Amino acid sequence: MTTAPMNPKAGVSGPGKYSVRTDKLELGSTAYGEGKATQEIKSGAPLAKTTDVRPASTSAMGQPVTSLYAPTERPNEPVTTGIDQGAGSGSDALMVNQPADYTNFNTNIQSYTPVLSHVASLENTSPETRRAIRQLMDSL
Repeated sequence: MTTAPMNPKAGVSGPGKYSVRTDKLELGSTAYGEGKATQEIKSGAPLAKTTDVRPASTSAMGQPVTSLYAPTERPNEPVTTGIDQGAGSGSDALMVNQPADYTNFNTNIQSYTPVLSHVASLENTSPETRRAIRQLMDSL
């Protein structure tokens, strides 16, 4: 039995009960042989469930979604607030790209040195990881 579509211009078969296998595998009867073994394996333990991929509802997000044509919630704020051109405060108002606080960085990393040394000494640790740990230790 061929799995090629009757009309080659029909395109690829989509998912669903009328789809056509493209891997050339046929299961045959589920009452004996390979089909029976597959059913026995499936009945041994429950199959995994996929997680819900639907977007969260507005009540789950905590804030209602504002309509595109809703009146402004900040009438006294210029439209150009947040960019470095025009009226209003610039990108510094967004609090991004602020310098990080490195005062406790070295202290925190030094507390991890035993673990990092152990990771670097493992035989299956990649050379890149060893090099990164060595550079980090040298910078302390």
